[in-house]
Amino acid sequence: MGHRWLRVGGVLRAGDNLGGRCGVITGVQSRGEDFDQFVLGAGTGLMRMAVALTGDRTAAEDLLQDVLERMYVAWPRIDEPLAYARRSLVNASTNRWRGRGRRREIALSEAAHLTVPDRSDDHDRRDLVARAVAALPARQRAVVVLRFLCDLSEVDTASVLGCTAGTVKSQTARALARLRDLLDDASDAEPNLTLTRSIR
Repeated sequence: MGHRWLRVGGVLRAGDNLGGRCGVITGVQSRGEDFDQFVLGAGTGLMRMAVALTGDRTAAEDLLQDVLERMYVAWPRIDEPLAYARRSLVNASTNRWRGRGRRREIALSEAAHLTVPDRSDDHDRRDLVARAVAALPARQRAVVVLRFLCDLSEVDTASVLGCTAGTVKSQTARALARLRDLLDDASDAEPNLTLTRSIR
């Protein structure tokens, strides 16, 4: 029996004959074990990437669902599924951002709705960094996510974004400078909060 794609704890995965439980993604039947295994293996990492790109868990789930549905249709023609998925997530999140019009810059204190749930001890720091990343322009945000969350090299990031490694390097420098400014402002506002050293 074919699989349907499910959200289980916020992660897309395959399951047999589970009916309407766990938010079934309708209309998507498995095209074979290769696609099943790809989603099972890469789904968690892609979900983290989508959350970082959108700054919103619900929007991230919708974004990833759309990307996986398009991948399902194009699966026989996809040679490098992970690279394809990453590129599709970046493009889809950028289009979503543009479709809403250019956003005004927002202070981190105004961006409570951009938080990413995290139950670890350093929740406050991660939450602050997540909001700072979400406040970046779409292209800079994509570079930061690919370089530091997905741990891609400049060359691999350039391949995903369809640009040169030099462009990735300059975008990374601008993004990190902006993040330092945002985090410094937040640190001034919350002097008792010790920020992560990964950005500094």
